[in-house]
Amino acid sequence: MSTVTDTLVDYDDAIARFDPVIGIEVHVELGTRTKMFDAAPAGFGEEPNTSVTPVSLGLPGALPVVNGTAVEYAIRIGLALNCQIAASCRFARKNYFYPDVPKNFQTSQYDEPIAFDGFVDVELEDGSVFRVDIERAHMEEDAGKNTHVGGSTGRIHGAEYSLVDYNRAGIPLVEIVTRPITGAGERAPEVARAYVQTLRDLFRALEVSEARMERGNVRADVNVSLRATPDSPLGTRTETKNVNSFRSVERAVRYEISRQAAVLDAGGSVIQETRHWHEDTSSTTSGRVKSDAEDYRYFPEPDLVPIAPDPAWVEEIRASLPEMPAVHRRRLQGEWGYADAEMRDVVNAGAVELIEATVAAGASPAAARKWWMGELARTAKTRDVELAELPITPQQIGALQSLVDSGRINDKLARQVLEGVLAGEGEPEQVVEARGLGVVSDDGPLLDAIDQALAAQPDIVEKIRGGNLGPIGAIIGSVMKATRGQADAGRVRELVLERVQG
Repeated sequence: MSTVTDTLVDYDDAIARFDPVIGIEVHVELGTRTKMFDAAPAGFGEEPNTSVTPVSLGLPGALPVVNGTAVEYAIRIGLALNCQIAASCRFARKNYFYPDVPKNFQTSQYDEPIAFDGFVDVELEDGSVFRVDIERAHMEEDAGKNTHVGGSTGRIHGAEYSLVDYNRAGIPLVEIVTRPITGAGERAPEVARAYVQTLRDLFRALEVSEARMERGNVRADVNVSLRATPDSPLGTRTETKNVNSFRSVERAVRYEISRQAAVLDAGGSVIQETRHWHEDTSSTTSGRVKSDAEDYRYFPEPDLVPIAPDPAWVEEIRASLPEMPAVHRRRLQGEWGYADAEMRDVVNAGAVELIEATVAAGASPAAARKWWMGELARTAKTRDVELAELPITPQQIGALQSLVDSGRINDKLARQVLEGVLAGEGEPEQVVEARGLGVVSDDGPLLDAIDQALAAQPDIVEKIRGGNLGPIGAIIGSVMKATRGQADAGRVRELVLERVQG
């Protein structure tokens, strides 16, 4: 657990007295087969230090070669963000020492990015749209991964030793940098979350990345500063590094606003620094003093020639862009027949892709929405996780609904099957068999249960015989209880009437 001693100002109070300005740098790992500058595989989960070459290890004399697919993916991202694509751009060396950057510099782009001057419209929870201006989207390579062993925080401070895995070193990245995001006011945390989610959806639609945040495919550096009024100069910013969930992006902005307000209230000055986000305490802690661009001593990469995309090729890429997520959602809403409020709830819950895949697996749009926005949404809230993090797939929900549609189980039994799947007991069919949850379709056992219920409630039997069918529900309820909810209520009603009136 992280120890946090920061003084915080109530968020509403901080917003009432300060104007927040945010900026977000999103890094997306591109889904190329090989790395940015060499032929090492760009996979995930391999044994440490096996997906490397002399180039990704920074060995003397090893020369880089640009990954053409990565350039294409960067252009696709730039066009989707309404950016201008540079007629010519080049790579630069960003000089700093980290043990997971074996060359002691990162090959990136500085003053000549491949894409610049764009924007993206972000839809907020109430359906309103907030435009975020994009300063640049540039190509670079990822660093390796440090694992700090020992200690209580998983960070280098207090660790007994550290291990370095260079498999990730050299993975192609595109970094998207916003201009200062102003005018969001109290909704700044919501805007930050919605912006990162919009980019994640965009990456998936473009098929340039799996964009799995839990794997670090998409990471956000969140900059926050406060100023007295919207007309005041920008305040000193902090940068919370490598935030990798939508909820954490929102919480990090909210926390920094409250923390910085307390610093300013106390007469102090906000330090320009990087900060670490702690999921366990929903707080940030100080990292290192933030460097300015000149501290990195950028200079042109001498081993790589400039990139000059053919304008005709850029237009071919533009013409091949898929349906953008916002347009895609509007089309799905029409196909599914959801009301505006229903679709907005689905979008806000991050359930669009889940429901789309569930419908593709055979469920009706209404049934898919019922499961994801009902039982599963409640489960996610109880477990304090995102819907997509639940241990269940759209295909399993489709199979579950198929069991209901075929009459194998009813809705009540389906909820028990759902519990079993979430508990790791297997596929829906396996849970039905293992728990013995199939609907009782044999009239023999049903008639036995009906006869017992009728014998126990003769007064109700007489009312039914007299034409008053209102109390029949009590008989049906008794039978359902006796069969552990596994009877078909409609069939039970038919048999009760046959028994009583026959």
